[in-house]
Amino acid sequence: MSKRLMISAGEASGEMYGALLSREIKKRWPDIEITGMGGNRMKDAGVTLIAPISSAIGLTEVIKHLWEIRENFKKVKEALINQRPDALVLIDYPDFNIALAKHAKLAGIPILYYVSPQVWAWRCGRVKKIASLVNKMAVLFPFEVDIYKNAGVPVEFVGHPVAETINIIPSKEELKQTLGLKPDKPVITLLPGSRPAEIKKHTPIIKKVAEMIYNRLSGFQIVVPLAPGSKLTEKMPDYITVLSNLTREAVACSDASAVASGTATLETALLGTPMVVFYKLSPLTFFLGKLLIKVNFISLVNILSGKEVVAEMIQEKATAENIFLEIKKILMDNTHRQEMILNLNKIKEIMGEKTASMRVASIVGELAGWNNTNAS
Repeated sequence: MSKRLMISAGEASGEMYGALLSREIKKRWPDIEITGMGGNRMKDAGVTLIAPISSAIGLTEVIKHLWEIRENFKKVKEALINQRPDALVLIDYPDFNIALAKHAKLAGIPILYYVSPQVWAWRCGRVKKIASLVNKMAVLFPFEVDIYKNAGVPVEFVGHPVAETINIIPSKEELKQTLGLKPDKPVITLLPGSRPAEIKKHTPIIKKVAEMIYNRLSGFQIVVPLAPGSKLTEKMPDYITVLSNLTREAVACSDASAVASGTATLETALLGTPMVVFYKLSPLTFFLGKLLIKVNFISLVNILSGKEVVAEMIQEKATAENIFLEIKKILMDNTHRQEMILNLNKIKEIMGEKTASMRVASIVGELAGWNNTNAS
């Protein structure tokens, strides 16, 4: 009897983790059938897609895409019931995936929740709901373990899958040559985010930051790296190099980065590149977020460090001038720069040497009962 797995990833970062996990699982069990919700990276990893990932972020964007989200849920739920996979892997995307977990539990399908919702930031009551549904939590950060352990959920810190993608061996000069940049000139990268709504809000800001760098700081190459499938909403001037699907390489050879808050901040930290974090939301989403979200920081770097390691320019502070001044400080103030690099190196220590996809594949095998018949 063939092995069957379903993976539900609703957004771009989760879809990347789903692709990495799918590849690892297919290495171990080549005959497996993997279906799920995801994007092109999961499809390329051998997943048969039932529904696409959503581009919505924030309350106003979710409302606009509500019909699409409901249709996707209907498709995934029906596939779950009809296919009855040996296990279901949920990746973040809480409202959708918790609702899906209810149907999986009723059907007796083992559930692994991989990548916890940010229950430590808001709506902590979801922990109890998750605890009543899932068989195990696989979390990305050490501080998440106690949250689920205290709720009586089997939980394991597996590390962050982004660490698996950090494998930069060439020197900065070699990387620049590979990217078509001048090897003897320093680089500044500006990362607008991966979702269409983020890029739309952030493109005018990074364009203005680039103009300031060009006019006020001589000798720097300005690079805007884009995630796979992402597109800028405005034409860039000739002094900006736009690269697709080469974010890690571009950041690795940079002297400084301005990074839209998200997984890219952790990736930049693991690469050891000093940064400033910025982010803009719609006014309504930001207002509601301030009421609901109870955290001191929004970037993963500062959250993991428990202090302000990198400057955060959020909402009204996310101006081109503020971002430019922090980039300049990173480049010109060596004490500030070295202290930041030291703290970024500590992030690597916190995350450890774990390989998330390998461990999660083993957990899936345990829940589905495959490890009894196949070596893991």
